[in-house]
Amino acid sequence: MTVYMDYNATTPVADEVLAEMLPYLSKQFGNPSGRHSQGRIARAALDQSREQVAALVNAQPSQIIFTSGASEANNLAVKGWPCHRESTCTAVSAIEHPSVLAPALYQQQCGKKMKTIAVDEDGRVSRTALEGVLEEGAGMVSVMMANNETGVIQDIGMISRCAHEHGALVHSDAAQAVGKIKVDFVASEVDMMSLSAHKLYGPKGVGALVVSKSLDLAAQIHGGGQENGMRSGTENVAGIVGFGAAADLALRQLESYQAQMDVLRNYLESCLRTLDGVVLFADQAHRIPNTVCIALPGLDGETAVMMLDQDGIAVSSGSSCASGSTEPSHVLLAMGVDPDVARCAIRISLGKQNTVADIDTLISALERHIDSMGSMSAAYYSS
Repeated sequence: MTVYMDYNATTPVADEVLAEMLPYLSKQFGNPSGRHSQGRIARAALDQSREQVAALVNAQPSQIIFTSGASEANNLAVKGWPCHRESTCTAVSAIEHPSVLAPALYQQQCGKKMKTIAVDEDGRVSRTALEGVLEEGAGMVSVMMANNETGVIQDIGMISRCAHEHGALVHSDAAQAVGKIKVDFVASEVDMMSLSAHKLYGPKGVGALVVSKSLDLAAQIHGGGQENGMRSGTENVAGIVGFGAAADLALRQLESYQAQMDVLRNYLESCLRTLDGVVLFADQAHRIPNTVCIALPGLDGETAVMMLDQDGIAVSSGSSCASGSTEPSHVLLAMGVDPDVARCAIRISLGKQNTVADIDTLISALERHIDSMGSMSAAYYSS
């Protein structure tokens, strides 16, 4: 049986969530745009789910635009915000997810401007770095709430206030934060926030963009006018119902989840510090409670992932969206990590199903591989 420690990549659908979804995959199959009883049932389910997702992040249901996931939500935010705005320059932090970086680069190719906000050695955006890009004319800044690789949490309130002082909008990708820490759309003062269901024990293929009521955002998918014209296409009713159920579950279990993750991560990190040569990244920074990013110098991250997989342990070498890349993590490089060390990085992200015994299994496997690497090095230099 696999010891799964890649919960930042995806989570299993919770039993309670699946139970809520099943009727909408069979008997309750109506199109929510229909005016008959089946359509009205589907529409009521969407309305309830919108309320549940809004409650999780302290937003109004009317501010929730359902999408196919956080990647689509990020694209909608980055591509849609310049509508009717004088400045069309987008500033993104150097540690953003590819689904923010890529559309920003696309906008640049289309003639708009893009700027990158530098981060410090712990991967945090400073006010000085932020003000630098704002003074250069950025009209919108996008900074993720919690990094998917290191788990580092940004001071989104400070970022929002600083950006608004310069007349700029703020977007935050909160896909890795929601369900792990308290996320408050109002208190964060952001204008847009991206969410994902499958990061919080909901189904894949559904997410949302939370949008300030005062923002004039341009739709990127046109046609049927669904989601108040902001995202055309027949809604994924079963997926959205699952998202709502997962949001409700996450809100009710947030304190117990955090307590469980604190115990597990503290134990994991104490064990990792006993291993020779292991580097812990941003371990003194404020992070979401389930994430640890380390490097095993001399052992390539992708190789380490494959070796651990053979041991029945699932971890990641970084973002799952960039898996298979031979390049070192752009997040770690932005933090000033040496490229050779960054190539050796692996991400361990814990979840509800993990136990202390799972961590012991991981540590034992790492010890074997570190000893093996040491033996091979000794044999090489003695030959």
